[in-house]
Amino acid sequence: MVGTGRVGRALARVPAPWPYVLAVFLGTKIVFTLVGVLTLAAFDGTEWAPPPDEAQMRQQQREVSPHGWLSLWFAWDSFLYHHLARLPLDEPWTDFAFPLLYPFLARPLAPLLGGDTALALLVIANVAFVGVLYYGVRLGERLLTDDRGPATDRADGPDAATSRIGGSGAAGGSGDGGRAARRFVRYLVLLPTAFLFHAALTESLFLCLTLATFYYAEKRRWLLVGVIGFFLALSRSAGFFVALPLVLVLLRQGGYRLRPRALWGYLRAGWPLLLLPAGWLSFMAFCWWQSGDWFAYKHAQEQGWNIRVQNPLGVLWHGLTGAAPDAVRVWIAVLFLAVLVAGARRLGLPYLVYGVMMVLVPLSMGTPVYKSLLRYLLAVFPVALVLAGWARRPQLDVWLTAVLAVLQGALFVIWLAYWTHFII
Repeated sequence: MVGTGRVGRALARVPAPWPYVLAVFLGTKIVFTLVGVLTLAAFDGTEWAPPPDEAQMRQQQREVSPHGWLSLWFAWDSFLYHHLARLPLDEPWTDFAFPLLYPFLARPLAPLLGGDTALALLVIANVAFVGVLYYGVRLGERLLTDDRGPATDRADGPDAATSRIGGSGAAGGSGDGGRAARRFVRYLVLLPTAFLFHAALTESLFLCLTLATFYYAEKRRWLLVGVIGFFLALSRSAGFFVALPLVLVLLRQGGYRLRPRALWGYLRAGWPLLLLPAGWLSFMAFCWWQSGDWFAYKHAQEQGWNIRVQNPLGVLWHGLTGAAPDAVRVWIAVLFLAVLVAGARRLGLPYLVYGVMMVLVPLSMGTPVYKSLLRYLLAVFPVALVLAGWARRPQLDVWLTAVLAVLQGALFVIWLAYWTHFII
């Protein structure tokens, strides 16, 4: 009893929202590990497993670790990141298909882990997932309440804009804003393939940096937004596009006024947003330094995966009318768009634009994106904002939670049962 009391007092001293963040992280980690181990035990050794197109990947997983509970978090692109993290910098490169932040973060960490680069990639992804949960709570506290009507932006001064999402800007994590923020985080981890936040992929890193930029933008800390945004653009090719919705946040804070004096105010406050395209230009400069070709990444994607910029709406329609697996993925993308449109009035222009972009930008890569579309949709966090708003009603909250949990569980089993290509 004395020990329990001491633990309780120690936990009470942990500042919010860390107890909730760590509870969600550990809880999801335990659940997915248990389900993963049981699923692998059930499917391993069957006559049809693995199928021929995944045999090489299964061998790579065994090389990472003989323990299934660990190796299951590595698939396809994970091994390409592992390769990029180990390439020597003093020799010419031929691999430029991915932005370099994620594999480069593993370089200084791997020596601390006995030279295990794969483990370093997994640690970075999981630390970033903790960041997703933390910034998810913080952003949700600023944007959401359980009130039905919109509230005003917390920022002081005559330029304070109306928040379409309905946030009071409270930062304490208690009351209506705290409950709604925790509900937002819950729906983030209930998105169809959110188990990938635990995997050695870029999903958690990209979303962590994205949520951080929006959080600090809402707080008007634009220099910090620019610095984080620089690294965001280095984390994934869609990163520098986030500059557009961030500009809309800036304009909203100024009441969308476009008079000359107002424009000067926007430029003076928002110039750090130029660091987002600068991040992508830095990656292009690295490509030139290593190969003499500023667009080496583009040519690598064209040659390796037949990725070419196309009309995303045409790709969307092609998927809806194509083969059944592609149609299922694309219909889920359409459902995401429908949720965004249905919640547009509460989301407001910046978050609506961001959400639509994060659906359409991957589709602009053409039909090869179908195999990874469910993975890319994890970036569409405004969907979770809309669901958190709808789930103010307890009965609807229960149903949404149950449906999404079952769907994610089914997709996780598919991920493990040698149909990984349906997810990535």
